[in-house]
Amino acid sequence: MPRITVMIVDDSAVVRQVLSGLLAADPQIEVIGTASDPLFALEKMQRQWPDVIVLDVEMPRMDGITFLKKVMAERPTPVVICSTLTTRGTATTLQALAAGAVSIITKPTLGLRQFLHEANPELSAAIKAAARANMQRLVAQCAAPTPNSPAARQQEPAMARTTDTLVALGTSTGGTQALEYILTRLPRVCPGLVIVQHMPEHFTAAFAQRLDGLCQLEVREARHGDRVLPGLALIAPGGRHMQVARSGAQYRIEILDGPPVSRHKPSVDVLLRSVAHSAGRNALGIIMTGMGDDGARGLKAMRDAGAHTLGQDEASCVVYGMPKEAFKLGAVERELPLVQIPTAILNGGRAVP
Repeated sequence: MPRITVMIVDDSAVVRQVLSGLLAADPQIEVIGTASDPLFALEKMQRQWPDVIVLDVEMPRMDGITFLKKVMAERPTPVVICSTLTTRGTATTLQALAAGAVSIITKPTLGLRQFLHEANPELSAAIKAAARANMQRLVAQCAAPTPNSPAARQQEPAMARTTDTLVALGTSTGGTQALEYILTRLPRVCPGLVIVQHMPEHFTAAFAQRLDGLCQLEVREARHGDRVLPGLALIAPGGRHMQVARSGAQYRIEILDGPPVSRHKPSVDVLLRSVAHSAGRNALGIIMTGMGDDGARGLKAMRDAGAHTLGQDEASCVVYGMPKEAFKLGAVERELPLVQIPTAILNGGRAVP
């Protein structure tokens, strides 16, 4: 197999030097160049275009968002964002995801060398996942028009028909764009949703806030003790596991610490297993685009408990990894393209003739 060629674009000489050395040790990855800003990167990329770009978002001369949009418009290429945990950096990184970046790796402002050594396996995995991303699908999702904002539709009547079905949804690479597509197409009255999107700590609150401004339903980062309610989508906080527990006739959220499960925290498996136990057949489980197998066993537990289960189909996935593994395990009742998932949620996952 040919090695994955990588261009590192970061204004920090430390980041460029350390990442180049670490990635060079991976036999599947070849760093073909580094650049201190996007303009230098564009010059080098014209001579040899990389398979994957590792990109900082806050740089001189041309910011990472402008560079990203230029790349996506001219020659769509998988981009892994390497961003600091600042408030401004978080907001800019979310803009990058909306513009077509595949995933995020966070970096601290202090202890950078040590962090990069510790995060090297995560970065290598992100690069390999990005190299397999369906960029045509990702660009199409980013370009899909978003329905009118909630403010423009406040007077519209809510859907007259819904169910008490609890919807549990898990996704990873490519999921931020897919979630935006789904949630912006759900009405104000819809089943309560609990969501795990693989995303670093500190980013999930900003991500939920951004979606809340686009959607008719309420979207926010989950808190311990929250009730699962119709018209509310709760996103698991980065760096914590989320479970659903039954309390009488109600479902409540539990936010837990602990080791990664299926290599992730939050883990889709943790959420879906809890939903299988607490809600049984009164739930709908959905596994969507992402690398790896997190969620496959949890979705199987939901199906075994009598719940309807759906998987995003290969053609509409950015990375057909998690749905594929769930399908192979027998966890997926039906596969659907992304465009059909909002309707499926409103129908409780049942097939419509």
